[in-house]
Amino acid sequence: MKRRTFLTASAALATLPALPAFAQAQANPLTLAWTGPYGGVPPFDKVKVADFAPALTEAMAQERAEVDAICANKAPPSFDNTLAALERSGAMGERVGVIYGIWSGTLSTPEVRDVDKAMAPKLAAHNDAILQNPALFARIAAVYEARAGLTPEQQRLAWLYWTRFVRAGAKLSAPDKARVAQINQQLAGLFTQFSQNLLADETDYVLYLRTESELSGLPEDVRAAAAAAAEARGHKGEFAILNTRSSIDPFLTYSSRRDLREKVWRTFYSRGDNGDAHDNNAIIKQILKLRAERAKILGYPTHAHWRVEPAMAKTPEAAMDLMMRVWPFAIARVRQEVSQMQAIADTEKRGVKIAPWDYRYYAEKVRADLYALDMNAVKPYLQLDKLREGMHWAAGQLYGFSFTPVTDVPVAHPDITVWEVKAADGAHVGLWYFDPYARAGKRSGAWMNAYRSQSTFDGAVTTIVSNNANFVKGAPGEPVLVSWDDAKTMFHEFGHALHGLNSKVAYPSLSGTAVARDYVEFPSQLNEHWLSTPEVLNRFALHYQTGKPIPAELVEKINKAHTFRTGFDVTEYLSSALIDMKLHLAGDADIDPDAFERDELKKLGMPEELPMRHRTPQFQHVFASDGYSAGYYSYLWSEVLDHDAFEAFEEAGGPYDKAMAKRLHDTIMSVGNTVDPADQYRAFRGRDPDVKAYLRDKGFPTG
Repeated sequence: MKRRTFLTASAALATLPALPAFAQAQANPLTLAWTGPYGGVPPFDKVKVADFAPALTEAMAQERAEVDAICANKAPPSFDNTLAALERSGAMGERVGVIYGIWSGTLSTPEVRDVDKAMAPKLAAHNDAILQNPALFARIAAVYEARAGLTPEQQRLAWLYWTRFVRAGAKLSAPDKARVAQINQQLAGLFTQFSQNLLADETDYVLYLRTESELSGLPEDVRAAAAAAAEARGHKGEFAILNTRSSIDPFLTYSSRRDLREKVWRTFYSRGDNGDAHDNNAIIKQILKLRAERAKILGYPTHAHWRVEPAMAKTPEAAMDLMMRVWPFAIARVRQEVSQMQAIADTEKRGVKIAPWDYRYYAEKVRADLYALDMNAVKPYLQLDKLREGMHWAAGQLYGFSFTPVTDVPVAHPDITVWEVKAADGAHVGLWYFDPYARAGKRSGAWMNAYRSQSTFDGAVTTIVSNNANFVKGAPGEPVLVSWDDAKTMFHEFGHALHGLNSKVAYPSLSGTAVARDYVEFPSQLNEHWLSTPEVLNRFALHYQTGKPIPAELVEKINKAHTFRTGFDVTEYLSSALIDMKLHLAGDADIDPDAFERDELKKLGMPEELPMRHRTPQFQHVFASDGYSAGYYSYLWSEVLDHDAFEAFEEAGGPYDKAMAKRLHDTIMSVGNTVDPADQYRAFRGRDPDVKAYLRDKGFPTG
């Protein structure tokens, strides 16, 4: 059993022969070992939705048989016959889960959603049956107790398995185990329902613009994207503003129609909170109650204490301390920003009092006034394809990677492209799949997945990673232009991919991004810094019409405006992280999500001119799985690390310093979870992280 469940579908692929008892699975292409080049690739061209449920069922049966065989082994427990055997188990489930996860997350249809609803509780029950297996845990515990004779990496794997099983309830009484398993199944169903409700609101609400007045203020690239989105939905000649962040943010930034900005804003921020069949508030209440009950059974005061224990922060109090150190500076900066915006609004004499749907619009006016910087003038230099080339080039400079497009592998959708990644010596490293565009049935946002994790313990297995986004596809032949913020997001998510591609470990459960939640964002946020380097901008920030590089004076303006709108950006994010933690520190309190959000934000002094980045009824990080629950603070924790780490490059001679890049690779990017994250960081930096680099970057006081 690997480090992830079928639902996340991103663990390593081990090469085990199919067990004879499951020969009937050969008829289902989703269960077969991957074939083809590059060590085998996912058979996306053979997918039928009708195959998902039987494939998942068959994979669970095979994994149960593999676990039973480990438990039935008469030989004394050893690393090889227990932990290495577990690393080999579940290969079929990993293969099926990868494809199932892609269809659930990016190609969802009513038929796929029906499979999700039916299978989520069954998959949760299957995982609990393994995690709570007393015979299996006895063998794991025996290996863990005798770990002194193992290699450091094997010791780390023994600790990982022992910790995971204990935290899942391996030491509980039989009745308590049964209740935890029941809770997990209930939660799995609720997570699925939450996600599907949100997807419905994002899909069903589209604003169609038809007149020039309605388009007022929108730059040409935003209009072109909206026209393409409308035509794709059967509204040729109109302009569609979708209910997704990548469509909403440009509209709120540039539309001069305040009434439409308000309409779009209210629609977007009421997702999951409309009192209808897709309302998520009742689901959230159930999730919070079940999480609180599970934490108590497992011996923790709250769900937050259970979730944060294995992270770098160790306690929710430590995470709260960091957030509350930053919070006063963030809201003080918001007050300054609002004052600047209100002054401009007052000169227009339209009676505008800055509201949430005005923030981005008037912030751009302030940017132009203070820094003579119009971000709409930057966008023509930020072509999606050129930025992709820039990411690849920077990765080559830092890690020696080269990226070559390949067409000999199947893809899940025609918009997806695939690239072979090679090391400096020409050796194959892995594959990188890129799925950049929004479409019906695709969840919003941007993310990275691992289709296969790197490992060496059973022979070299190379990784397959993907980056996914939701850019609005332009008209045929037209380049897709992205905002500066979206360009940073591209580099961020590619940083996760690089974490996977650099991995050089033996065991898949310790590979790549399989690290603590508040550490996994560190390599990705660190990678954002290379976007703004002159080497990338001069080569790849090229005007889509003239081909000329972005002017030096425009780059200088961007750099001078670096701390502009940090109040909004930090407060928008941090308010979500604080509410997440407060919700999960509340224990089994009877919580009304809307009222709790409103009341706690008031206590925090949340500025009324902006919302949380993720309001509670649409907070997928927290309520579509346990993933970032009581863990959204992780982005701040990791950002402290990333700014401190990038200063090491600056101190050493610059972003492309070869010695520092090698040190980053050797101590962090290549080691996965084989070394404790705190020790990784000390090995890289020579000390613990210092929050002052983060505060300096935001323009906040460091004293």
